Amino acid sequence: MTLPYNLNNVNPRPAAAATQNACKLCSPLGAALVFKGISGAIPLLHGSQGCSTYIRRYLISHFKEPIDIACSNFGEQTAIFGGGANIKLALDNIIVQYSPAMIGVATTCLAETIGDDVPMFIHQFKESNRDKTLPPIVNVSTPSYAGTHMQGFHRAVAAVIRALAENNKKEVNEKTVNLFPGMVSPADLRYLKDIVADFGLKGMILPDYSKTLDGDLWAEYQRIPGGGTPVEDIVAAGGAAVSIEMGAALAKEKNTAATYLNTQFDVSAYRLGMPIGIRETDRFLLALSEISGAPIPVRYEEERGRLLDALVDGHKYVNNLRVVVYGEADLLAGLVSFMSEVGIIPVICATGDNRGSLSPVIEQIVEPRLLEKIQVIEGADFVDIEGAVKQAQPDMIIGHSKGYSLSRRLGIPLVRIGFPVHDRVGGSRMLHLGYQGTQSLFDRIANTVLERRQSTSAVGYTYM
Repeated sequence: MTLPYNLNNVNPRPAAAATQNACKLCSPLGAALVFKGISGAIPLLHGSQGCSTYIRRYLISHFKEPIDIACSNFGEQTAIFGGGANIKLALDNIIVQYSPAMIGVATTCLAETIGDDVPMFIHQFKESNRDKTLPPIVNVSTPSYAGTHMQGFHRAVAAVIRALAENNKKEVNEKTVNLFPGMVSPADLRYLKDIVADFGLKGMILPDYSKTLDGDLWAEYQRIPGGGTPVEDIVAAGGAAVSIEMGAALAKEKNTAATYLNTQFDVSAYRLGMPIGIRETDRFLLALSEISGAPIPVRYEEERGRLLDALVDGHKYVNNLRVVVYGEADLLAGLVSFMSEVGIIPVICATGDNRGSLSPVIEQIVEPRLLEKIQVIEGADFVDIEGAVKQAQPDMIIGHSKGYSLSRRLGIPLVRIGFPVHDRVGGSRMLHLGYQGTQSLFDRIANTVLERRQSTSAVGYTYM
C-alpha cells in the first residue's frame, strides 16, 4: 500500500561502506545483562577473553558496579578444533567457585562462525555429571553479526523462559503478572515493581538487575550480588494470569517470552510500548487496572496531574524543538511517542538495528502532517548520524554517551539517555518510565534549552 506521505528512511553513505563507530553494541552484552538480572546466576560467554572483557568494560562503566562474566577462553587451537572441552571446563569451574543458581551461556561470533554445537556440549556435560545436582544451564545463540545488544537481550529473556517455565495452570495465580520491561534502568525497574505492587499484583519481572547492578555498599566483595529474579519465580511463570511485554519494536521478534508463554501455557499476553509520556503510561496503568480489577491508585492520578502541570509550564520552551534521537528501537519508540505529545519534532530517528522495526512504529505514532519532516535511519552508525545531523541542523541531540563526540564537534547540546551513559555519574539511576520518569526527562530537556539560551546570550540573563 502506498502511504500518502513519505517517511524518509535513507542511509547517507554507499551501501558498501564499512561501519564506523556503530550505533549498537554486541549481542552477547544484552544476554549477559539479562543473566545478571537473575538471582544467583552467572553469565558465561563461549568465546575469547576479549569478548568478555569488552562487555564487562561497557557494563561496569555504565552501572559503576563490579561485574563477573565467565569465559570459555578461546585460543588459536580452540578456533580450529572447537570449544567443547573449554566450555565443559568453564562450567565445572563456575559450579565449584560460585555455586550458582543458574548459568547462562551466550555464544560469541567466533564460536558461531566455527559451528560449535553448544546445546550438544551442554548435554554432554550434564550426562557426564549425572551423579551431581547441577544448576539450570540456559543457552542462547547471540552472534553479533546477526543482531544488536537489544536482540541479544530479548533472545536471552525468551531462552530463559523456554528453558525454565513450567505449566502450572492447575495453580493459576490470578494476582501474578509476568513483566518483561526490556532494557531499562535499575531506577525504572524499582518504579515498575512499586506500580505493580500498588495494584495488589505480584510481579515476576525478568530481568531484575535493580539490586544486582545498583546495590548498596559492600563491606566485603560478593562474588554473586544479592537480588535478581528468583529462579523459582521464573519456573512458576506458566501459572501467571498474564504477561506484559514492553517494546513497540518487538513485533520483529517472533519468539518472544510472552508469545511462548501464551502458546505453551495459555498465559494471556499484553504487548505495550515503553511507558514514556502520558499516552503510553496511561495504557500501562489501564492494563494493570483491567488485570487486577482495581482502580488506578490515587498516587498515580496525582503524578499524572503534576506531569500535565509541568508540561503546561514548560511547553513554551520545547514546542517545535527540533531534535535528533538515536539508540535502541524500543526506547526510541517511547521517546518519539512522548515527543509527539509535547510538540517536539524528532527530525532524525537513528538506530543500529537494521530489521526495519522502527519505521512502521514511527508511522503509527506521529501525525501524518509531521512525517515528512522526519528521517529514520536504520542500521545506522555515527558517521551516518553525523552526516544527517549536519544537514538537519537540529536544536538538540538525545541519546547515549557514544554521541558525545558528535555533539562536541557540531556544538549541539546532548541530553543523555539509554545505554551506555559512561561519562556522567548516575547513568544507571536515571528514571525514564511512568509519569515520574517522563517529568524527569521533560525537565532535563527544557533545562538544556534554557542552558543553551543562557550560554549563547549576550547578557546571560538569570531569570526565565
